[in-house]
Amino acid sequence: MPSRRKFLLGSTAIGATLAVPGLLFAAASPEAVKGASAFISDLAQRAIAILQSSGGKMEAREAQFRVLLSNGFDMPFIARFVLGKHWRKATPQERADYIKLFTEFVLKSYSRRMGGYSGETFSVAGASTAGKKDVMVKTNIVQPGGPPIKANWRVRPLNGEYKIIDIMVEGVSMAVTQRSEFNAVVRRQGMRGLLQTLRARTEKFGVAS
Repeated sequence: MPSRRKFLLGSTAIGATLAVPGLLFAAASPEAVKGASAFISDLAQRAIAILQSSGGKMEAREAQFRVLLSNGFDMPFIARFVLGKHWRKATPQERADYIKLFTEFVLKSYSRRMGGYSGETFSVAGASTAGKKDVMVKTNIVQPGGPPIKANWRVRPLNGEYKIIDIMVEGVSMAVTQRSEFNAVVRRQGMRGLLQTLRARTEKFGVAS
């Protein structure tokens, strides 16, 4: 079960109780709820189509997958949330390096797990407003020969588009979990230590460009 979660959602993936600052807007409209649900369903089906494809080189399929994820997630927002209070203390150069490394690591973590796909199916079980401007899309990921995984996707409508800002797997927020880990690293090693850690992890997949 844990390894399957890692393949489906990535070890550093990005919650029903996500504390997002600056929520000053009215609750998401019914149209936004419907749109977010369709967005997650479409994103999942496109991802599965790439995973199931047997044509072309793996590198090309990984590139397609990375583009899909990059467009679907609000990486700068997630990166800043995960860094938490340490964002304010970081220098402009540290912030730029951090966002670059964080984004590259998350994208590579996902795309390099393509070979672990084994016929999982995905369905949207419902959607509702979350906080003052987000939508929580509830989904089930069915594993062949295993229990389904409940994954909830927090989606933010913005300028006619939708972006994922967190995923909850079996009630655990990926963003909050990562925030706790990063906070521990910065407290022990400082911002430079976090950047070195991210760089080392990223280089396991290839150097960030």
